[in-house]
Amino acid sequence: QVQLVESGGGLVQPGGSLRLSCLASPRFFVMATMAWYRQAPGKQRELVGTISPRSTTNSVDSVEGRFAISRDNDKNMMYLQMNNLKPEDTAVYYCNKVDGNWRWGEGTQVTVSS
Repeated sequence: QVQLVESGGGLVQPGGSLRLSCLASPRFFVMATMAWYRQAPGKQRELVGTISPRSTTNSVDSVEGRFAISRDNDKNMMYLQMNNLKPEDTAVYYCNKVDGNWRWGEGTQVTVSS
């Protein structure tokens, strides 16, 4: 059973930065296209971006140029560097395989507010 643990969230002012981390159980991580998702209050979970096993990335338009996804396969880690954060980025952030097929972790709360 794959386990996913997200961390690094917090309260930040608009324009600030955060770096989220995702630790995955090692057995399947290296071969998986991974993704970051987020769920804002009262909204459905949405895709933020993806990263292939060889680190080809894609992001949704709303975060393009501000967020960057990376991974370290040796450490079974994935990261989300978030810059120039906006209040509308406030959400619980989750990591998972791109199809969302692994058991969801608890996520990490990101709050952007002055």
